[in-house]
Amino acid sequence: MTALLSLTDMEVRFGAAESMASAVDSVSLEVKSGEIFGIVGESGCGKSTLANAVMGLLPGAAHVDGSAKLQNREVLGLDEKSLRALRGDEMSMIFQDASASLDPTWPVGDQIAETIRAHRKVSRREAKQQAIDLMTEVGIPDAASRYGDAPHRLSGGMRQRIVIAAALANQPKLLIADEPTTALDVTIQAQVLQLIRRLRDDHGTTVVLITHDLGVVAEICDRVGVMYAGQLVEVADTADLFAAPRHPYTRALLAASPGVPTESRRLATIPGQVPAPSDQIPGCRFQERCPRRLETCMTTPHREPVFPNEVACWNPEPLPAGMASPTDLLGEK
Repeated sequence: MTALLSLTDMEVRFGAAESMASAVDSVSLEVKSGEIFGIVGESGCGKSTLANAVMGLLPGAAHVDGSAKLQNREVLGLDEKSLRALRGDEMSMIFQDASASLDPTWPVGDQIAETIRAHRKVSRREAKQQAIDLMTEVGIPDAASRYGDAPHRLSGGMRQRIVIAAALANQPKLLIADEPTTALDVTIQAQVLQLIRRLRDDHGTTVVLITHDLGVVAEICDRVGVMYAGQLVEVADTADLFAAPRHPYTRALLAASPGVPTESRRLATIPGQVPAPSDQIPGCRFQERCPRRLETCMTTPHREPVFPNEVACWNPEPLPAGMASPTDLLGEK
């Protein structure tokens, strides 16, 4: 599969030159067309900042460098008019809080229809019918009668479905979902995940799913990238990552997840906390929390490219016998 989204040395910094804080640091990544790619990591690791940088939604104080290409078209540096033409059309985003994404005074159906009319030359009647069809597709019962409802009249799960319908209104090639199930109960969460998978299968939409929940990753994602303190530290097929995590941070996340079986009955904890973007750390950013650190880790950051089953680590867990090595996989990339 070809890459739909290609990131090269992406950096996002905030602040003045003398006290610059790095929220995203030299992230390079390819997301294949038609796949669901998960990005995981603790809060403060730069996941949402990376997504907002791709969408061009960061505040003016942010300094963004590197390259982000959507189907070989450079997205970084586009003017606001060009970005508005792309957002909602070629690429869309589902935000964590559906309530904050919807205008509380405007009927939900009209909000979907307006998204259509912003990018397509259709009449109001045609846009309304398309909006009703989308509401039906995402599982809103009796969509025509719910078209005129204000957001507060819908449940949290229904509001999230409206946001998904609006994001998919113009059949974008790329859908970024930032914690789309955080505020939902487990039953509605499962329904939303099934909806995202079905939309990928039916429409070929490429999905980047940002989440804290490794159970969600295991259920829906084809591949996954692990971020720590603004850096991408491991990328692998989902099955390989769960079967043989190689970066110490990935192993720690899995051990601390209640949905992942561990040898111990007690959940493991990760000592310490994620360093602040303004912290100046000479070596690996995970060094103070890492049980496998070496002298090299204290002084020299690992900057090698992250390929499938390869990690940004000086002392990773070895690959199990029979699993392809990173060198073997380079020819398949």
